[in-house]
Amino acid sequence: MTQRSDRRSDRRPGSVKLGAADNAKARAGPSTLPTATQPPAPAPEGFSAGWLQLREAFDHRARAGDAGLRALAGLLRAAGPAAGEPWRVIDLACGTGSNLRWLAPRLGGPQQWLVVDHDPALLAHWPQAMASAGLGALRPGGSNPALARSQPPTPPPALHLSAPGLDARIVRQPLDLARGLDALPWQAAHLVTASALLDLVSADWLDRLAHAAGSSRTALLMALSVDGRHRWTPADPFDDSVARLFARHQHRDKGFGPALGAQATHHLRVRLRAAGHRVWTWRSDWQLDGGRDAADRRLMAAMIDGMAGAAQEVDASARPALQAWQGRRQALLGASRLRVGHLDLMALPPERG
Repeated sequence: MTQRSDRRSDRRPGSVKLGAADNAKARAGPSTLPTATQPPAPAPEGFSAGWLQLREAFDHRARAGDAGLRALAGLLRAAGPAAGEPWRVIDLACGTGSNLRWLAPRLGGPQQWLVVDHDPALLAHWPQAMASAGLGALRPGGSNPALARSQPPTPPPALHLSAPGLDARIVRQPLDLARGLDALPWQAAHLVTASALLDLVSADWLDRLAHAAGSSRTALLMALSVDGRHRWTPADPFDDSVARLFARHQHRDKGFGPALGAQATHHLRVRLRAAGHRVWTWRSDWQLDGGRDAADRRLMAAMIDGMAGAAQEVDASARPALQAWQGRRQALLGASRLRVGHLDLMALPPERG
């Protein structure tokens, strides 16, 4: 489920650099990337910092299920750097840093992150969001010989996060991923990750993602992709109609071509396996309970309004029925529960023969 923002950016992808001199993978190929010269394309659909903050605790809770954590721990060990070397991670569509705040403590040790988003306002919000989360001490990164950035566009200052068990250098980079996916330094990274992204993108974009991961032998961790499940308790006779209209809205172009919505994880899994990757998926569902606390009710209310609004964009003739459903659902907030289906995907490159 997404909440849209009116913010847009027509910035073109600039050159991005992850230092490779001490790259634990010892990969060949340049780490400095040329500035893109294509004309600007329509910017991807954006999200407000408020929406990202509202959902963060529920995202983190959904990813903390026992089965998923056990699977992830072993897979990360297989994908990680040599002993004593830093993790090198690229975070796609990073927003205000929720994915890093969940994943960095689980990686532990020294880390170098390149975090990219098309919206410079979200990148600028990182210090505030990190301070609110209280993960650790954050300060300007200063000089960093292992990570560099080039222009255009001008990125925000680098950040340095210190917390118990981890030390992360963070480079923020404005980048239009609809056009700039291939301009990232895949060869220098151990892991490329994203959260709540796959269902927004097209089959063609996912094919490019799979190709980039395969050609660079880079691991992928794609979290919290919707899979189409919405289970309301108590049920309403109009729930299924709303879900169908909302699913149609999810297939609209979000700036990456016609979005695959709930089919995105399956599509990527098929493409990666066909290329020889080893792929695992597990559920990371939101479980909202309006009787638990105000945060659940706020997110559930946003879901109700967002789903009703999206459905009306698809079928304006259904507006009266949708508004009636919206009113019934809002009136039952304190006595309702909602399960929203998500999937996490982890992929490792083929084992060397």
